Amino acid sequence: MKSKYPALLFLLFSFILSFPLKAKPKYPKREMRAVWVATVLNIDWPSQKDLSVEEQKKEIIDMLDLLKKDGMNTIVFQVRSGCDAVYVPGLEPWAEWLTGIQGKAPEPFYDPLSFIIDECHKRNMEFHAWFNPFRAVAGYKLRQVDSSHISVTNPEMIITYGENKILNPALPETRSYVSAVVADVVRRYDIDAVHMDDYFYPYKIKDKKFNDSLSFTIYNRGYMEKEIDDWRRDNVDMAIRQIHDSIKALKPWVQFGISPFGVWRNKNKDTKGSDTQAGQTCYDDLYADILKWMRNGWIDYVTPQIYWHIGHELADFKTLAKWWNTNSYGINTYIGHGIHRLNTESETEQWRNSNEVSKQVKLCRSLPHVSGSFYFSSKVFMKNPVDINQAMRTKIYPYPALIPENPAIHGNKPAAPAALRLNIRGDSLIWDHDPEPGTYYVLYRFRGKSLRGINDPANIYRITNNPECRISKEAVVNKKRYSYLVTAISRTHQESDPSNMLIIED
Repeated sequence: MKSKYPALLFLLFSFILSFPLKAKPKYPKREMRAVWVATVLNIDWPSQKDLSVEEQKKEIIDMLDLLKKDGMNTIVFQVRSGCDAVYVPGLEPWAEWLTGIQGKAPEPFYDPLSFIIDECHKRNMEFHAWFNPFRAVAGYKLRQVDSSHISVTNPEMIITYGENKILNPALPETRSYVSAVVADVVRRYDIDAVHMDDYFYPYKIKDKKFNDSLSFTIYNRGYMEKEIDDWRRDNVDMAIRQIHDSIKALKPWVQFGISPFGVWRNKNKDTKGSDTQAGQTCYDDLYADILKWMRNGWIDYVTPQIYWHIGHELADFKTLAKWWNTNSYGINTYIGHGIHRLNTESETEQWRNSNEVSKQVKLCRSLPHVSGSFYFSSKVFMKNPVDINQAMRTKIYPYPALIPENPAIHGNKPAAPAALRLNIRGDSLIWDHDPEPGTYYVLYRFRGKSLRGINDPANIYRITNNPECRISKEAVVNKKRYSYLVTAISRTHQESDPSNMLIIED
């Protein structure tokens, strides 16, 4: 291969950057593509409690490799499912899902959280640390908790409800404890976001009362008995704000995202609500006033779990996706998809093949304030029902995508890479750049005379951490001329101006 620098290179370069596309691209250049990885009950990882450390690591590597091939760029990993830790303990004991015994460290010793963060970042995938804020023990009758667990050391902070033990959100010490747990992980680990799901106050169980009357008497803050629902929402509000502040005090670039239940309120309860008939809702049953947190800037992104199909009688995916698009309040909004429902033998026709997922993603891309998708959960891709992996790679995500910028996170545009050139062997492109921590690069390739803008993801050749990218003769199809340029992307996903352009031909 040889490189050429024609005299009119600058004009050609300017033309490529400004070339107008005839229509809106079918596939966006920036799009969140995230997958939830649940550790509770060994739902996703590790697949069982008695795996060796090497088997646990292999499962992580195999999972990330597959998800990367499927076009994913973000992993949402459950680090704390019930006042336990899938990481070197700071304030809470080791989770039983690792070894089968809560409080027991992996043998030989390793830190699963450090390992998966490193593996994600090697692949240019964001890592979001997923916490369950108030659940203390899931299925407590079946669990043997460690003596250091909060339910043992501070039983006064616990309310038993149904099969679970819950940290009482009404207590100031609960809010401080949860904030301290989150801050400990933010401080010690190189995470990109803190993520919380839909479990705030527990989902209501028919004819069972959540017994927080004594807490209301002590901590009512002037609320009347008839206002107990508002009081509960205020308890969660205070927790969210305290967690937000603890994150930002340590690392302002770390995002705080919430994945609420897909229905905020039904329209028959509130004219601002969605035209749905959900049995329980964020606001009325989980006491999570998610719209308030969005309006007040207490969270950086929202991912409603819209786990129903398009056309569902009580909670239509299309209706809800449009509702959240309308009520995004300027923060990054993604949609959670219930791919765990995919099954060739499903009673619901829509979930018997991958077309439902394709239609949902296409709908989301048509909404101006929706910037991508989360999928529950990773084991679906590992099991590959209805050939979902093939659909992801060929129909849904045929091209890579950069992670969207977040307007709530301050960041600076990096300097442009310089001196894009072939290495001495002629098999790699290299460039000069002085990167800040977390910087990565996008190498663009333009084919022959088909000059299209860098906003078309079809022109993304590689996304890499290193200021070097291997190319080969096989990459130069039919000996056509290719033009390359590279940009730098900051940790907060601002893109630099492009480098010089390099033209290479066989």
